[in-house]
Amino acid sequence: MCNKYFYVNLLFIFYLSVFHNVYASQTKNLNLQLKSVNLGNWLVIEGWMKPSLFDGIINNDLLDGTHVQFMSLKLQKYVCAELGGGTVIVANRTRPFHWETFRLWRVNETMFNLRASNKQFLGLEDENKLVADIDSPGNKETFEIVRNDHDPNMTHFGDGCEGRIKASNGLFLQAISESLISTGTVYEESIWEDNDPSIFKMTVLSDTILKGEYQITNGYGPNKASKIMQNHWSTYITEDDFKFMSENGLNAVRIPVGWWIAKDPTPPKPFVGGSLKTLDIAFTWAQKYGMKVIVDLHAAPASQNGRAHSATRDGYLEWGDSSIPDTVATIDFLAQRYGERPNLIGIQLMNEPQGVNLESLKKYYKAGYDAVRKHTSSAYVIMSNPLDRDSRVLLPFVKAFDKVVIDVHYYNLFSDKFSNMNVKQNIDYIKHQRASELSSLTTSNGPLIFVGEWTGDWKVQNATKQDFQNFMNVQVEVYSHAKFGWAYWAYKCDSNNWNLKWLLNNNYVKL
Repeated sequence: MCNKYFYVNLLFIFYLSVFHNVYASQTKNLNLQLKSVNLGNWLVIEGWMKPSLFDGIINNDLLDGTHVQFMSLKLQKYVCAELGGGTVIVANRTRPFHWETFRLWRVNETMFNLRASNKQFLGLEDENKLVADIDSPGNKETFEIVRNDHDPNMTHFGDGCEGRIKASNGLFLQAISESLISTGTVYEESIWEDNDPSIFKMTVLSDTILKGEYQITNGYGPNKASKIMQNHWSTYITEDDFKFMSENGLNAVRIPVGWWIAKDPTPPKPFVGGSLKTLDIAFTWAQKYGMKVIVDLHAAPASQNGRAHSATRDGYLEWGDSSIPDTVATIDFLAQRYGERPNLIGIQLMNEPQGVNLESLKKYYKAGYDAVRKHTSSAYVIMSNPLDRDSRVLLPFVKAFDKVVIDVHYYNLFSDKFSNMNVKQNIDYIKHQRASELSSLTTSNGPLIFVGEWTGDWKVQNATKQDFQNFMNVQVEVYSHAKFGWAYWAYKCDSNNWNLKWLLNNNYVKL
């Protein structure tokens, strides 16, 4: 009988030990609780944060993904891809909508492919028939846009300016009738008259202009892009910045990277090599100043949300099951390279998926988790909650994994409900709704929660410095209840409300 109780007690102690080890692995580094900042616009460009980066691009209002509409001046009708594509191109619409809007793929400063709304490209089937039925553009789908240098609207393309479109056969598109756009010779290219069938009013929808990594590298082209990016990487964030961050209460950085970093030093065009070396240096600087590093896959292959920060070419979300192998390969590369770095705290599998199939995302998260665990058992695996899903949607799924973090992003922006909130209402929203959501996400045996992005910007007009201070401080207080911590967006930005370095220097917040 004594032996029986001895073995029962031994078994109990064993299970208690297993539970303690699992719990300890989840809570290791909890005393760290990250107070971190995003190094946004460094290794993945977000043009809104430093618009001047794009100033040197010729025709920089015609970047990849820009939406363009064409109206025949002679017919006073808009060019249209019937059915959104797959058939002929006509010029018979009085008002432009989706079928009358095309997305640019930039070939060089003046040559472009035109993508219809169903993702097929305009091209010449023969000299008398313009169609949109090709999925992958080639020579026949490449057109030159010739602007009227004497048009007073030439520098205000969003208002519509005159231009001609030259096809690959050397002839110009001409709106002969509402049902026929063909090519023909323009005898006096210097003459621009409204009754000329080759002249189109071209309008850029300025709110569609993308300014991301694809746009800047393809915009400058292979001869200039490398120099521009190398200069940016070496000056935008420096060792002095890591010193400043450490001295001002920050203990970690979240560094966005793009999928092409795994192909460095010769990534697929138009991306240029060099970001990997910069990330290596960032780890060294962070280690020197006692800071942890999160490597965040901000731009996944084929784009996980269609936004400029995902390095999309034209704004379409095309990430799916077929993208999983390449995305996992990127994570595997990062985990292998940095898995044994003592200051690697986590690898984020994807930033802000939105509109992706949830089951595909889970399939990827499982494969990405396994890729990280091949190379490190200590780094946390961070899974971003889909922006278009309830913040608790991943909770049941992640129970199967160890040392997992769910990342949520909190902005008092990007939703109409914040449009008319005053200072007090914004602050109360943080105190109540956000605090309540964090509490509902935090469970005793669940994943750690990370507020991976938040900012001091809001929709309040004419706020005082004290208002901003109160808004910042309440967010620090509430988001500090996230067990993994938080990361401000961003360290540097042309807009001061987003610029943590500026906010710290000007006493808007203390950490």
